[in-house]
Amino acid sequence: MRITQRIFNAFEGVGMAVDSIRSNKVRAALTIMGVAIGVFVVVAMSSVVRGINESFARDLEAAGPTSFYIYRRPISGFEACDGSDETCPERRNPPLTIEEATALERLPTIKAVTAHLGSGAKFTYKDKQVNTGMEIYTPNWVDVDGGDIYPGRSFTYAENTTAARVIIVNQKLAERLFGTSDPIDKTINVDGVGFKVIGVYHYTASPMGTPTSAGGGDQAKAIVPFETARRSLNPWMRGVDFIVKPEPGVTTEEATDDVTAQLRASRGLRSTAKNNFEIVTQDRLMGIYNKLFGTFFVVGLALSSVGLLVGGVGVVAIMMISVTERTREIGVRKALGATRSAILWQFLVEAATLTSIGASIGLVLGILVAVGIKTAFPAVPASTPVSAVVAALATSAFTGILFGLLPAARAARLDPVEALRYE
Repeated sequence: MRITQRIFNAFEGVGMAVDSIRSNKVRAALTIMGVAIGVFVVVAMSSVVRGINESFARDLEAAGPTSFYIYRRPISGFEACDGSDETCPERRNPPLTIEEATALERLPTIKAVTAHLGSGAKFTYKDKQVNTGMEIYTPNWVDVDGGDIYPGRSFTYAENTTAARVIIVNQKLAERLFGTSDPIDKTINVDGVGFKVIGVYHYTASPMGTPTSAGGGDQAKAIVPFETARRSLNPWMRGVDFIVKPEPGVTTEEATDDVTAQLRASRGLRSTAKNNFEIVTQDRLMGIYNKLFGTFFVVGLALSSVGLLVGGVGVVAIMMISVTERTREIGVRKALGATRSAILWQFLVEAATLTSIGASIGLVLGILVAVGIKTAFPAVPASTPVSAVVAALATSAFTGILFGLLPAARAARLDPVEALRYE
């Protein structure tokens, strides 16, 4: 078939699709809606996952490209024994201590070790009260956490050593407690204990939070000196973790080897004994993250497939009706010399047009959701990947062709004499 003839038949197929929509509004609407839902799920999920992925990667980069984390017990996406089960042997692991952090910081390959503890508290100022997360850090936390403090400042080593009751609030907590007024030097109660606000922290982490945070990045939260919290707020000290930053030029592998050797020696572990602590590199964290969201994405694809299946069944129904209504027209065209391939092509284009309309609607809705999420949650730079757009449109077209093949083949096989007799 000549190219010009194919193009003509394609336009005619599009026109037939429009006619089918007009004459079968309910069936066409269900078909378009099914495909639109399928495409919408794929595009929206791809946009959100991409945004969270970029946000989480940014959180890891804030600590430095070679930094890693030390936990009392394993973290995992799906492993059965991750320390949360009472029968898990890792529950007996001793907690990490400030003395161990100090010893690690003396290693020649280590630049800084930040002790951290995630907790929660009730924050009160006058008649306003907020229950939210609290980050407890040693003073060098600014070296491993992104963001800025303005107005105000961070706490000093002296303030940490003397357990001074000073606190840094993030912008969201400042707004909820103080509104538009300046929070600096004001006193707030943290679980009934008075703290002086010395700074406002500006940084929005990913919705999952940083690898050591007490909550998502869009939550109100506060930062308190480690010694202050230990003496005044009685946090759960067995939950302490470390953020380790190697010296410039030292690889993550070199640093983790030194840290492992130091911790094993200080804890008196035999050569055959397992580590009673867990070192987690950024690559491993990303692996756990991808595992979690990979499963989430597979579930989304399954839901998307249901929508496309509904759309495909609708295509079969509409196309069968279209073939029946155009039986006499097909007979005339065949009598005038139209080939089977020309008839087949025309009806396949009609089917693909129906699903493409649904795909376009789903694509627009998915992009709008991405824009809405990016506007509502600045920490999630949601954007629609080009690959998701191409995949969505290609899948919808394939769905139309696949489910439209049977009706199109039926039309192409019609006997012209029998078709002309059809009333």
